[in-house]
Amino acid sequence: MHLLTGLVSGLVFGLGLVVSGMIDPAKVLNFLDIAGSWDPSLAFVMAGAVAVTFAGYRLVHARARPLLAERFDLPARRDIDARLMSGAAIFGLGWGLGGYCPGPAVTALGLGAPGTIAFVAAMLAGMWAARLAQARSEPAAGRPPA
Repeated sequence: MHLLTGLVSGLVFGLGLVVSGMIDPAKVLNFLDIAGSWDPSLAFVMAGAVAVTFAGYRLVHARARPLLAERFDLPARRDIDARLMSGAAIFGLGWGLGGYCPGPAVTALGLGAPGTIAFVAAMLAGMWAARLAQARSEPAAGRPPA
């Protein structure tokens, strides 16, 4: 049941990305180009996503437990550290340079564009390198590996 729920959720998310234009890197880059050919339409996509997420969290957290799990699995950390800030900066640079963030990039793979394939390959290599760096640094810091 978890696999089916994940599949349907992913398909709905991907369809939303396609309909909103988020898989078109030119549209995303025009949104980020405030001084040039700015396209504000993605601000409405983001506002809609925030509204749906806000309502969804309010409805879900009114329940005693999730439908398909024993308990809610929420982040415990609330601090802002160098790792969070550097990750956000790398994410922003990738989004600004490539016009993609991970969800739309994976969704756009179906189009087979060479730029998309290169972006996803670089993204996966970066994720692998980050895991490798984390595994090497955590035992030295006395923390258990993730």
